[in-house]
Amino acid sequence: QAQLVESGGGSVQAGDSLRLSCTYSGHTFSNSAIGWYRQVPGEEREFVAVINWRATTTSYTDSVTGRSAIWRDRAKNTVYLRMDSLKPEDTAVFYCAAGEGGSTTDVIGAASKSWGQGTQVAVSS
Repeated sequence: QAQLVESGGGSVQAGDSLRLSCTYSGHTFSNSAIGWYRQVPGEEREFVAVINWRATTTSYTDSVTGRSAIWRDRAKNTVYLRMDSLKPEDTAVFYCAAGEGGSTTDVIGAASKSWGQGTQVAVSS
């Protein structure tokens, strides 16, 4: 069964760093672009970062640019998102999403994606 499983969330202090992991299995997700989104209760899910299947292209939302990195380890079927200098406004449930294709545009703005169950990140001031 195809699935995406996030891990690495937790409760941290402002200024700390976290590394989130998205491990995929049971599908050709290794040929998919993989992205991270986050959602705060009552708000829409927003894009955070994405990496294409070859790991040659990445993209970030403005609010995390310069303090985040996304990369993938194909041997481990895992995509990572590291976020530094965390702020209270980073508090959200973080989800990984796999596109139907390998381009970043198959994640960003694409209607059809596969989702994980999410991992909570809580940043206190």
